[in-house]
Amino acid sequence: MTAGLLGCDRPLAEAYDVALVDLDGVTYMGHKPIPHASESLTAAHDGGLRIVFVTNNASRSPATVADQLVELGIPATPEGVMTASQAAAGLLATRLAPGAKVLVVGTDALREAVTSEGFVVVDSADDHPDAVAQGYGPQVGWPQLAEAAYAVARGAWHVASNLDKSLPTARGFAPGNGALVLAVQAATGVVPDSAGKPEPTLYRIAVERVGGTRPLVVGDRLDTDLAGARAGGYPGLHVLTGVSTPRDDVLADPRYRPSFIGADLRALLEPHPLPQRADGWWTCGGAAARVVDAQLDLDGRGGSGVDLLRAACAAAWEAADEGRPVDAAHVPELHVA
Repeated sequence: MTAGLLGCDRPLAEAYDVALVDLDGVTYMGHKPIPHASESLTAAHDGGLRIVFVTNNASRSPATVADQLVELGIPATPEGVMTASQAAAGLLATRLAPGAKVLVVGTDALREAVTSEGFVVVDSADDHPDAVAQGYGPQVGWPQLAEAAYAVARGAWHVASNLDKSLPTARGFAPGNGALVLAVQAATGVVPDSAGKPEPTLYRIAVERVGGTRPLVVGDRLDTDLAGARAGGYPGLHVLTGVSTPRDDVLADPRYRPSFIGADLRALLEPHPLPQRADGWWTCGGAAARVVDAQLDLDGRGGSGVDLLRAACAAAWEAADEGRPVDAAHVPELHVA
């Protein structure tokens, strides 16, 4: 490992046996497909890579998610989808016995997941629930949040499907489940437990489900997808088609750093060169970067945009780890085609 990055001299789809692939920002954005996602995932799947779609979205059932993926030309089945609803229900089962009452704030998908674990779903704090399971749903409003707050204030265990503050849509970023969870937290002062990324629960359940031994996490958000990979001890591929940018990679906290970086899902089908250090520079595929007096120097005359980003990350991460971080104000936006 060099400054957090890994190298791979063959396509990632050959080096790993299961890919834990995020949805929003990786395979699609809202209802629009992301370029190269379908053909890349199809090729990886046909080559023997097992794919589990792992999403913090708790509003839809695995069958609904699989149907959308198939419509986009991506091979998927309900058994190959792991949602935050399923993870939340699994987390509840670690402390609650079957028959316990759970107030569900969210969609039918979360209700179904909670019911499948043997719990009794209730809708009011006056039913004295043992826990509150909260997930995103477009219909969630003040009445549901108020019931959750009443129950949590009375001692119910607050479990969130995820803490994503924003949700990518075709029109931009909308408030996510984390923003709604904060409303309940602000009213009660109780910090909830979360089943979704960046906690590694989703990944662990998915790996156990398929019996994977060499899993690779694929995501677009450093603070959820890649943070969850680091927390679970899994290598992570950051694809630059969603929320986090190349500049975010360069400035990433060690807890969020990816192991691999690619422009899009074609990165699954490609080798990933490891940056090398020589004469004060980090080089990768002909591109080079170094940090001098907190300034990031870049030489992109050789190599690809991704190679330059890899070199920049190696240089910046090394400097940060040695206590001489780059000046963020002088880190440019890097454009990776």
